[in-house]
Amino acid sequence: MNNYLFKLGYRLGEQLQQRNWRIATAESCTGGGVSAAITAIPGSSSWFEYGIVSYANSAKQKLLGVSAATLEHEGAVSEAVVIEMALGILALAQADIAVAISGIAGPDGGSLEKPVGTVWFAWVTASKKIKTELKKFDGDRGAIQKQAVVFALEGALAF
Repeated sequence: MNNYLFKLGYRLGEQLQQRNWRIATAESCTGGGVSAAITAIPGSSSWFEYGIVSYANSAKQKLLGVSAATLEHEGAVSEAVVIEMALGILALAQADIAVAISGIAGPDGGSLEKPVGTVWFAWVTASKKIKTELKKFDGDRGAIQKQAVVFALEGALAF
């Protein structure tokens, strides 16, 4: 793990502990990278509830309660889906804040409308405050995933 990622995770842990909050993650294209960055921090069990890697649409539905209609109409890489993912993991984990990520890391799977590097993020609190953001990252699969993990952690810190 790079030093910047470790520092982000450490700062997030400090902030969550000050608020007496716990975080949960719902990840798709990052494959558990956000959870890995969080759990690399000693003592993270006091502020990290758990994470779900819901790569397949069926997992998004079964584990997080994402509706089939949303997936069909909006696609897995959409604002609506990451909101439903975040709300789903928040309810499941009974955490105070959740982050959800869904995107196209490549090298295949992109389209003109949603090219490789397209990643949607949602951060949701237990009080139902919601923030979403769409990012377009460059690079290969690994670079896109790393950028998404960093952005997810930065977003949680800023929320």
